[in-house]
Formats: sequence, structure tokens, C-alpha cells
Amino acid sequence: MVNRKRLNPEASPQAAFGVRLRKMREERGWIQDHLAGLVGCNGRHISAVETGRKPPTLPFARRADGSSDLAGAADSFKREWQEMRRGSLLEGFPEYVGYEGRAVEIRLFQIGIVPGLLQTQEYAQALANGDVRRGAITGEQAAERVAFLAKRQVALLRERPRMVLVVMDESCIRRPIGGPEVMDAHLRQLAGFAELPNSVLWMAHFDIGERRPFNLLVNPLTLSDRSVVAYAESHAQGHVDREGTTVLPLLTGYHQLQAESLSQANSVAMIDEVREGTL
Repeated sequence: MVNRKRLNPEASPQAAFGVRLRKMREERGWIQDHLAGLVGCNGRHISAVETGRKPPTLPFARRADGSSDLAGAADSFKREWQEMRRGSLLEGFPEYVGYEGRAVEIRLFQIGIVPGLLQTQEYAQALANGDVRRGAITGEQAAERVAFLAKRQVALLRERPRMVLVVMDESCIRRPIGGPEVMDAHLRQLAGFAELPNSVLWMAHFDIGERRPFNLLVNPLTLSDRSVVAYAESHAQGHVDREGTTVLPLLTGYHQLQAESLSQANSVAMIDEVREGTL
């Protein structure tokens, strides 16, 4: 019990799920390996879910209900998972963030809006406020989303920062978000990002046309063992892919996209040009 990690259910919906799972297990006098046997995993997985290091899946929630006689109950784990699913984060995204935290190289590609890791707080807040006005999320979920992004961005300032390679479609800087002042500050930050020793920035200009290989967000990550995972996102769902047969073609497409894009110097020049139009 000396190394027992203290949990904060207020930290996130994922943390709250983990706290409930631990509470249920301990009330029944079960060790993690016993619960693992009931839900079909191992003790390390139970520990990761309880401490919020791994997001629960729908099958996991259903099996947890079956092991604790909560299936169909108002306070079932399945219902809690569904509440998480309706939260501010897409399904699959928490899993991606777990890999992002362990990556040694992060590659990002985005269309329409600047990738989250490069957003100013004001830019991120403007996007979240837009979702609130449309009724897509609540004000509380918007605040959670912005705070969660801020925590991810802190990782870029670690003592040993990861290499971050970013390709942005030209639409990311042409689309006004939050008004002229927000865009001016944001574009200045992007130019500053390009000067960091652990970053490279390319703009995929409109003239690429049909040679642009991706029409949606794609983020390939290189882990410390040099394996590659990839995250792709639609409007309604995110998906982490770890299979080499599907990940490697995405990585090849990313390299082709880099080759078609503007150099970093020309990309910064384009950002400065757009910024002059926001002043």
C-alpha cells in the first residue's frame, strides 16, 4: 500500500471512472488480478484504468458491470462510459494522448484549424465557444477541453522536448478564428514555433491540389522503440492504429506531403503575409 496512487475523480471523466472501479473492487475485497480475471485482461490493465492512464472501452465497461452485478443499473459502468463518450473528447482521442506522451517524434497534419498543440489559449477558447453556441458541448465541457489542451502543450516545454513535425494545410491560417487580435497573436506564435530547435513547420499550399494525400487529420507518432502508431480523426470519432500494414502507408503519405509543401522559411513568410492582413 506504500506506493498506492491517490486518485482525483475531479481530474477528468476518465479519472472518475477509475476511482469508481477501484472503489467497487475494494468494497468486494478483490485484488486487481482477481478483477482482471473476471473482465478478461491482466492486473496491469486494471491498474492503468484505475489510475486514469488508460481509457476504458465499452466492452471493458460491460464486463465490469457483469462482474459487479451492475448490468442495466442506473449507475452502471456502461452508463458512465456513455457519459464519457458524450463529453468533450472524441472516442479514441484519450488513447492517442497516452501514446503522444510517450512519443519521441510527433508528426501532425491538420486541415481548417491549427493543430491543438500549436494553438494559443485564446484560439482554443474561441473554437470551444463556437461548439458551445452550436450546442455540441456544454460550457463546462468547453472549459475541460481548453484545460486538457493546456496540459498537453506543457509537454513541449519539458527539459527534453520531443521532436514535433507539423504540416498544416493553408486553410489553417486563412480561416479567421476569434477575430483579428486572436489571429494576430496566433500567427505570431506559429512563426515563433518554427524557430524552436525541436520543431519543423511546413505549409501545404493550395496549389498542391490533388497531390495532397490526406483529406482529414492524420498524426503519426514514433515511439522510443522506433515503432509507429497513427491517429486519424473524422467529425465524430478518432481512431488509433498500431498495425504496420496500415500505419506505414500513412507514414509514406506524410513524407510525400512534406516534399510537396513549402519549405519552413517560405512557410513562415506565408504566415507573416497572412498576419499582415489581420492587422
